[in-house]
Amino acid sequence: MTQMNEVLNQAIEAGKVPGLVAMAANRDGVFFEAAVGTRGVDTSKAMQIDSMHRIFSMTKAIGTSAAVKLIEDGVLNLDTPVADILPDFADLRVLEGFDGDTPKLRAPKTQATIRHLATHTSGLEYEFWNGDIAKYLEVTGHPTILSGLKQSLNYPLGFDPGTKWGYGPSIDWLGQVVEAVSGKRIDAFCKEFLFEPLGLTDTLFECTGPHRERLVTAHAHDETGALVATELEAPSKPEIYGMGHALFSTAPDYMRFLRMLLNGGELDGTRILKPETVAMMCENHIGDLNMEKMVTVAPPISASVDFFPGVTKKWGLGFMYNEEDIPGMRSAGSQTWAGVLNTHMWWDRKKGIAGIIFMQHIPFADETALQIYGDFEQAVYASL
Repeated sequence: MTQMNEVLNQAIEAGKVPGLVAMAANRDGVFFEAAVGTRGVDTSKAMQIDSMHRIFSMTKAIGTSAAVKLIEDGVLNLDTPVADILPDFADLRVLEGFDGDTPKLRAPKTQATIRHLATHTSGLEYEFWNGDIAKYLEVTGHPTILSGLKQSLNYPLGFDPGTKWGYGPSIDWLGQVVEAVSGKRIDAFCKEFLFEPLGLTDTLFECTGPHRERLVTAHAHDETGALVATELEAPSKPEIYGMGHALFSTAPDYMRFLRMLLNGGELDGTRILKPETVAMMCENHIGDLNMEKMVTVAPPISASVDFFPGVTKKWGLGFMYNEEDIPGMRSAGSQTWAGVLNTHMWWDRKKGIAGIIFMQHIPFADETALQIYGDFEQAVYASL
């Protein structure tokens, strides 16, 4: 415990981040939690364990879990073409570059399935990782996925579905699949399926009132490299809630979600998913493909991302996993993902451990955030 506290306190004392929350748990409960520093460079308010964070892409695991619940119930199939449920998906074309400023688009050679959406092999890529997509948005005036507009879903494809791994708004489309199949808006579905049964009272699509008073400041770097307050948040009351980025949460709430998965779909006597369903989520769902290095074309938003270089990474349903043990850290098969403001988490089924570290700054996966995260994880395993 001393080593875990030292890692966090040293990060604050060195001025690397203004504040953070960290937590580690096993199947039985939380065995470490700490909130250090302040909620932002613009406030003297102390960080608290229950401080609210914008979790951005950590939303994806919850959105995917919602789809998995429908699969478990037998009303959704991973191999169903997306266009069979959402006909508008059939209108998406593959972007093959430009003739001047005119996009060169063609029909995809393969049909995207629900599995492709759930595993980021659908062809959809964010503009932060694909320069052609960034140019397309610029020259056409197409809204970004963060606009909250339904039209924003219609990014062109960066490649033919099923031919490679590429990170983008696939889970936003998957959330729309859940709506179409269940007949419920995604926020209502998540509340009924997950939030209320697990007691996730701080996991929200709208951060208002007393919850807003607990919200941590978002940060970016100014021209000197110093962290300054910035505005980066999903829009309130959007036309659609994007399950790639929409949620706010706290470390204790998200840890309850992870502990439910660690326990095979059940927590405190409440069953959310069947054990065999959770096991299916942890399988390789991309076959011979691998999660590839994410090379940034927007350095202020994200650094290039290559978690555990040299280690083969696969994608299950909701999470990336490493195929080899990481010395002094997580076991092979551990599930993980993160959010753009450097909220990070992992859960290790083999050793029965889950960890969370919440920060609120861009660029994503910068050296500072990954060093703190890695040092904390090593300290967690050293304590076992």
